[in-house]
Amino acid sequence: MSTQETAVTSPLERRIDLSVAMADIDADVAERLKRLARTVKMAGFRPGKVPMKLVEQNYGPQARSEAIGAAVEKTFAAKVQEQKLRVAGYPTIEPKAAAAADASNIEFSAVFEVYPEVALADVSGKEIERATFTLTDAEVDKTIDVLRKQGTTFVGADRAAAKEDRVTVDFTGRKDGVEFPGGKAEGYPFVIGQGQMLPDFETAAIGLKAGDKKTFEMTFPADYQATELAGNKVEFDITVQKVEAPQVPELDAEFAKRMGIADGDLAKMRAEVKGNLDREVQKRLQSRVKQQVLDALLEANPVEVPKALIEAESQQMAQAAVQDMASRGMNTKDIPVNPAWFTEQAVRRVKLGLILAELVKAKELRAKPEQVRAVVEDFASTFEQPEQVIHWYYSQPQRLAEAEALAVENNVVDWMLANAKVADKPIGFDELMGNAA
Repeated sequence: MSTQETAVTSPLERRIDLSVAMADIDADVAERLKRLARTVKMAGFRPGKVPMKLVEQNYGPQARSEAIGAAVEKTFAAKVQEQKLRVAGYPTIEPKAAAAADASNIEFSAVFEVYPEVALADVSGKEIERATFTLTDAEVDKTIDVLRKQGTTFVGADRAAAKEDRVTVDFTGRKDGVEFPGGKAEGYPFVIGQGQMLPDFETAAIGLKAGDKKTFEMTFPADYQATELAGNKVEFDITVQKVEAPQVPELDAEFAKRMGIADGDLAKMRAEVKGNLDREVQKRLQSRVKQQVLDALLEANPVEVPKALIEAESQQMAQAAVQDMASRGMNTKDIPVNPAWFTEQAVRRVKLGLILAELVKAKELRAKPEQVRAVVEDFASTFEQPEQVIHWYYSQPQRLAEAEALAVENNVVDWMLANAKVADKPIGFDELMGNAA
């Protein structure tokens, strides 16, 4: 068997011409048929006694196809090893023009991509903006207020509806005097001011009591999801069934018990809220700086990426999306998920994977056992029985690999902060937590 490499135009694409000797294929076919003849079953013959001629007639084409495939794979692997090529994905095998009956070789071409060479750039001039924030009692108080509001209950109110009240209504919508699909409901509850309904609809309910009726006009937004209604004026009839006022739980022992403090001690509850909030703050600060680091590395190290890796990553992300929807109880059978939707994210992931792999190798940033342990212990600290969680991680290789990957990312962030220009910038609590203004 002989091989020859020929150049192609794409930076990462390679083409190898393969020449497989017919004599080698014929010998492999004969050996395969000989092994098959020992066990093949055929009507009228005992196992192992079927004439070789019949074995060749029935299984010859399959044996030849397998022999050619094995020969091409072996030749390709040898050439790749000889040239020290790092193949990305799988090669496409292209047969050349049909050989003459007496040809001594079969000619093929293997087209494939290789991993790019990543030359790490100097990052000393890169600027990293590190968000900073110090937790105070004011943020703890604010968080406790949010938790109280999340426990809001509603009680009947014999008065006109106001903002933050829950109203239950019957409504019918008409466009040009005709009811439109989705514009009718009975006993529909919503809280005024929470954005469950369009603003004009919520405003129309303010001031109405149980039993009141009202007809009003409103215009759907131009970007409304139902295109047949977008930008159109409609008329609604609403009848209020009931008005309920919100009741926010008192900050007392009963509330503390609902928050998981068995003895209802408010000081303990506050300490727990503060601890959880501080962990969340640190997590978000780390996430922000990590994003800055990864963006800087991408900008400093432009790299060509193999299409095969992008396609594989897109497929994996699509499968993960389907699994996520299934875990939420959705029927994924009727929901098409196109891997192409994830191409942009896949390109970023593949580029970062190549850059980080080279950086970790060049700067010796691999995770140490104690660093992995610290990550696992941090995960486990939020559970009631952290020891069991730690044991679970160390008994699940896949989960432990996730912890190791995170530890490596932390090492990369630390290295980047030590080698780039870092500017600390204070950030507000609401911005950090992603709260609406």
